Amino acid sequence: MYKIVTEAKGLVSHGVNACAGCGLELVFRNVVQALGEDTVVIIPPGCAALFSGIDNVTNMKIAGYQCNLENTAASAAGVRAGLDAQGNTHTTVLAFAGDGATADIGLQSLSGIMERGDRVLYVCYDNEAYMNTGIQGSSATPYGANTTTTPAGKPTYKKDLLKIAIAHHIPYAAACSVANLPDLVKKVKKAKGVDGPALLHVHTPCPTGWAYPPAKSIEVCRMAIETGAWVLYEYENGRITVNRKVKELRPIRDYLSLQGRFKKMTEVDMEVLQRETASRYRELLASEG
Repeated sequence: MYKIVTEAKGLVSHGVNACAGCGLELVFRNVVQALGEDTVVIIPPGCAALFSGIDNVTNMKIAGYQCNLENTAASAAGVRAGLDAQGNTHTTVLAFAGDGATADIGLQSLSGIMERGDRVLYVCYDNEAYMNTGIQGSSATPYGANTTTTPAGKPTYKKDLLKIAIAHHIPYAAACSVANLPDLVKKVKKAKGVDGPALLHVHTPCPTGWAYPPAKSIEVCRMAIETGAWVLYEYENGRITVNRKVKELRPIRDYLSLQGRFKKMTEVDMEVLQRETASRYRELLASEG
């Protein structure tokens, strides 16, 4: 039985100044609560810096610090090495960063910890753009999405972060979503016990950047799963398992229509994305086991 955190308590204080409907807060509270107080967290500048705080004020009751945007994984590797040098193999080192700090500017240091086999748990909360600096597009922004740097819609597909991780042959990697918190907590607990690097890629809705009513965050992410726009799966010791199989994918339009960021997509754009989404889903199912 997994305990899901839906309110302010435990290792994260109440009163965090996140946007209404922000998926990040649910992700952070559940990840930290699942890991426990014997955890050191590294957070770069971004939306999650709300938790690490400023000066001598923090919203966390665990150890941690705020690094630079590009070196989250490198900082976590340094903390891990320091703890190991002291004979401390029990403390979890958690790197917690957004898609820009992970899939873009921080990808090189992330690749480094995966190649070296550093025992770090890396969580990427993916809200699919640089949200706290003005909603600029990132490599995790999906095809057709409107951002301040892709005003006509992004012309390229979303970078496949988990495939990059799997190519490093790490022990554990998984896709999660705020639409399924029990699945998220279960995967956090698995990742905690891994002897080596682990990556959790979490679909994290942003009402401000995705342009939908704040009360619809969970509904939006559920529809992403139902349409195949986001697939819950895990890679464990060389094997891929799709955790939530959809017998018949709903039209991608059902997901896109819930968000204002896709309002400039044409019928042709939607058909292109529908084919790509279905193709990637079939490919994942075929790679199981």
